[in-house]
Amino acid sequence: MSDFRYPQFCALARAAEIVAERWTLPILRELTVGPQRFADLVRRLPGLSTSVLTARLAKLAKSGVVSQRTLPPPGTATVYELTESGRALEPALTELGRWGLRYLDTPRRGDHFEPDWLPLGLRLLARRDATPKKSFEVEVPREDGPPVRIRVEGGPRGTRVERLDSPTAGAPARAAIRATDGRLSGPPLLLLGLAGNTLDGPALVAEGRLRYEGDRAALREFPILFEASPQPEDPKEFK
Repeated sequence: MSDFRYPQFCALARAAEIVAERWTLPILRELTVGPQRFADLVRRLPGLSTSVLTARLAKLAKSGVVSQRTLPPPGTATVYELTESGRALEPALTELGRWGLRYLDTPRRGDHFEPDWLPLGLRLLARRDATPKKSFEVEVPREDGPPVRIRVEGGPRGTRVERLDSPTAGAPARAAIRATDGRLSGPPLLLLGLAGNTLDGPALVAEGRLRYEGDRAALREFPILFEASPQPEDPKEFK
């Protein structure tokens, strides 16, 4: 494991020494979802060799960003998770992701996407100024487990995206008890396209590619909760 150092007394250079190596940022993204087993990281990061993953995790652990622990019975698996210093990186990762949106157009051949990346994708697109006081539950079915469940809620301080199910294996889902204007369910990339205002929600529902329950008029307002949608002339109407 190399210990590359920039010969500069600079906090940004110190941060780059820890997180700027190839594959380190995707590994950190995975750990923001929740604790992961080594095998989980290998599966979720196709193209990453086990030797490089081992080296990156060792360096992140040495830097105090990642730690290991053993799950209690009946799991008893060893998982990697973010430490307090690692969790402090999450706002920076979000801002870097928002900046990266300008270079993200359509998926390239062979691009991988995990269903539980959708909450992060929606947070990157979420508006930070006043948005309609609408709320939606979004659900992404998974073949290998329970669905990913997300709440999207607009308001005077912007759009809030909250994951409703626990990403930790074996943990029970947390029930959504607040009222919603609608419930959306379907493939994550279609839901991202709807949030990005590149796909038409009612058309996707009519074609059976998305499922929707709730106020049909509210469905047309879903994209307004996100940055890719044109801002209304008078955002004060949402305050």
